Amino acid sequence: MTGLVLCASVAVAQIGGEPGAYSRMGFSARGIAMGNAMTAVATGDVVSYYNPAVVPWIGYRSASVSYGILSLDRQLNTLSYGVGLKPSAGLSVGIINAGVSDIDGRDSDGNQTGSLQTSENQIFLGFGIRFPAGWSAGLNIKLLYYNLYSSVNSLTVGLDFGVLAPLSDDFTVGLTIRDLNSKYKWDTSTLFGQQGQSVEDKFPLLYTVGAAWALPDSFGLVSAEIEVSNVKSLFARAGIEVPVIPELTLRAGIDRIDLREKGSGIKPSFGFTLAKNLDSWTPCLNYAFVLEPFSPGGIHIVSLGVRF
Repeated sequence: MTGLVLCASVAVAQIGGEPGAYSRMGFSARGIAMGNAMTAVATGDVVSYYNPAVVPWIGYRSASVSYGILSLDRQLNTLSYGVGLKPSAGLSVGIINAGVSDIDGRDSDGNQTGSLQTSENQIFLGFGIRFPAGWSAGLNIKLLYYNLYSSVNSLTVGLDFGVLAPLSDDFTVGLTIRDLNSKYKWDTSTLFGQQGQSVEDKFPLLYTVGAAWALPDSFGLVSAEIEVSNVKSLFARAGIEVPVIPELTLRAGIDRIDLREKGSGIKPSFGFTLAKNLDSWTPCLNYAFVLEPFSPGGIHIVSLGVRF
């Protein structure tokens, strides 16, 4: 059991291996390719994962599904749907599925008991409103479910809050507070009887401020942000996307720039979108690649989406 917990936490560790690491790895190929610097990005395919205040700015309905190819037998998959609600609101729904498979299970004598796996899941519902003054605010409600081992499960609720303010037609700033009340609650009494314990593992509370600038002549979009947490982490990230032709957009970014020089390891990323307008709907293929530090291989994210 101890080995399983260590495998599940170390395999996707961020911010010192704090709980909920999978939920901080990013969402879909677009955001991950831009280094997850999406707090102030309110154009294109957006989801409330990064900032629930962006959803009132959604200009069309969109849906996407993503599949992650990661080393160390890890999984990272997402599903999302977003829609603008007239006259000045928006709705975003998403699912994140992560975990580790092919964990070697053994008993107290070292004998193999079979292959084990873990599963972390998040379902979020984001809603935002745009106010007459031009700024917007939004709220994410998140259902967190973790199946760790046999009857050891956790089901809790967390919250995100965000605001977004366009300072001009080309420049936008955003602010978020993420993972309010997010935690895992463990009760191992059903597994270990009187030796079982009840434990709470709280997610780090994240505060993010970001900016996005639409480059002149529709050349592209540049974004950057700073994230600080209640566990003393301080990260910066940045991203850029450039539409080469209407059907092709290129992206690059860098995530986890540790401003306190604690050796967390930067994560450069690259990606693209292929999209074709077919009258009333536009199918899209999105791809992202992340150079992941302290791992034998990089991360590949493939997303299929449609705008309609």
